[in-house]
Amino acid sequence: MLRVAGPRLLDDRHRSGVHDVLDADPVASCMVAARVEAVGLDPWRLGGELWAYGAPVDGLCFSGANLVPLRGERSAIRAFADRARRGGRVCSSLVGRAELVLPLWEELAPVWGPAREVRADQPLMTMHGMPAIAPDPQVRPVRIDELDRYLPAAVSMFVEEVGVDPRDGDGGAGYRARVAELITSGRAFARFHDGEVVFKAEIGAMSRSVGQIQGVWVHPAWRGHGLGTAGTASVTLALASMGRCASLYVNAFNSPARAAYRRVGFTQVGRFATVLF
Repeated sequence: MLRVAGPRLLDDRHRSGVHDVLDADPVASCMVAARVEAVGLDPWRLGGELWAYGAPVDGLCFSGANLVPLRGERSAIRAFADRARRGGRVCSSLVGRAELVLPLWEELAPVWGPAREVRADQPLMTMHGMPAIAPDPQVRPVRIDELDRYLPAAVSMFVEEVGVDPRDGDGGAGYRARVAELITSGRAFARFHDGEVVFKAEIGAMSRSVGQIQGVWVHPAWRGHGLGTAGTASVTLALASMGRCASLYVNAFNSPARAAYRRVGFTQVGRFATVLF
């Protein structure tokens, strides 16, 4: 089979082939699929570029705020790395299936390294249908008038999970806008106690078939009482009511979180990796 010399930029003319790739791996591709389904492949609307390698689409990679390899053998990974090097680093992370991300990072590390952190083992988990435990009836969608009460919990979660303050650089305006968008779209959930968030989680991306849960956090004073498990069950129930299966990925070293997700009903279906800059 003839192959093109390097990755090519896709646009809306290539929707059918892209959907075939995304639909073949719906859980791992949820982040990208949600954007493609919403706005198509035009880079300006998509917020990044989709690169294809081979014929018709033997390899696929999204390049935007995150660099996300979606499919490809080693030759495709090398081609994606070459294009990424030529364009310079514009992403804040590499994320996706570990068997794609780690070889891509191996190619990019000599130019883009060192990374701030490499999380090489992040179990990718999913569940279908109803949770295995009772959901927390006090967990509900956050209202936009509650943004100022919700935002401190979101910042605390981000700092704990990523290791940087999301308000750095612009005083928090960009992060506030992103959190507000999650709230207005009905994808931010919380339990409040005396006006303070004691549990939170979000559906960070939602494709036609999958919702990816992110930002699960429990107030330090409330940890160890099952709020995280029951609260996550509430979010999976919300996704089930929307006709989506729930997915998430978690650091392998976070044994308590992994055990909690298993109690909810999640099973591991793969492994993600994340390279943070």
